[in-house]
Amino acid sequence: MNKQKLFILLSFFSIYFIWGSTYLLNKIAVAEVPPLLLAAIRFGSAGVLILVIAKLLKKSLKITKRQLLNITVAGFLFLVYGNGVFVWALKYVDSGFAALLASTQPLFVLFLLRLIDGQKMQQKSMIGVGLGILGMYLLVSQKTISTSEGMILGIFMILSCVLSWSYGSVFVSKADLPKNFFVSTGYQMTIASILLLFWSQIFKEDITTITKITSKVQISIVFLILFGSIVAFTAFNYLLKVVSPEKVSTSAYVNPVIALLLGWYFLGEKLTNQSILASCVLLTGVYFITSRKRITKRKVRPSQKT
Repeated sequence: MNKQKLFILLSFFSIYFIWGSTYLLNKIAVAEVPPLLLAAIRFGSAGVLILVIAKLLKKSLKITKRQLLNITVAGFLFLVYGNGVFVWALKYVDSGFAALLASTQPLFVLFLLRLIDGQKMQQKSMIGVGLGILGMYLLVSQKTISTSEGMILGIFMILSCVLSWSYGSVFVSKADLPKNFFVSTGYQMTIASILLLFWSQIFKEDITTITKITSKVQISIVFLILFGSIVAFTAFNYLLKVVSPEKVSTSAYVNPVIALLLGWYFLGEKLTNQSILASCVLLTGVYFITSRKRITKRKVRPSQKT
């Protein structure tokens, strides 16, 4: 096996398994750390590290005022609301269940492209939309959901986060941002962490909890910073340069499977027959949407992951 094939293999492992595990890691961490504070620590640390790496690689860190504004908007859509609120919702929703809801993002992007750009839906897309809606119905219509405290609110907030990610994808595809993805993401994460800290204080989250966390949560946060935010992101962008976007987008339906299995194995999250059926229907729908021609380039953005 030559070096490039090895890098490709390791990169796919990263976007499949590392990103799939972030749902579990966030679920563990949010049990002891307030969600907005958790996201601020994760993205602040990762953002600074990315900018330091970019500087060591002699990349220019200069940005225009317009780029700074666009980065701030993207950071809010992806990381402040899209991730911060998503992590908050994990208090009420199982990690695997949340991952399945997040996998509906291509469906949301498709609708937004239709509304904003007037793009016509291809036949595969329409099949995917139909299956996606059916899968979502099967997923959220289970009796256990209506009887679980906070579950309905958690589902609603997660879907609003998916909408935020989806609009962020469309926005970023048209926005003026730094050409170097490392620099752009470094600024995006750093600015988002400042906004997250601000909102953390507005909602009166207890910052002192960070001094009392267990070793399990400490390890989860470190993994989220180093692997979820830096390694997997770098692997994602590397893959976009060396393989087709369609192959890279397969993470959209592999991540939920990984999250479901990890949540079941480590946290004892229940897998009902209806959830398994809904997963199959929903992920098949995602497959049809992500395999349509050329749209995938516009829908996949690294910051959408938890």
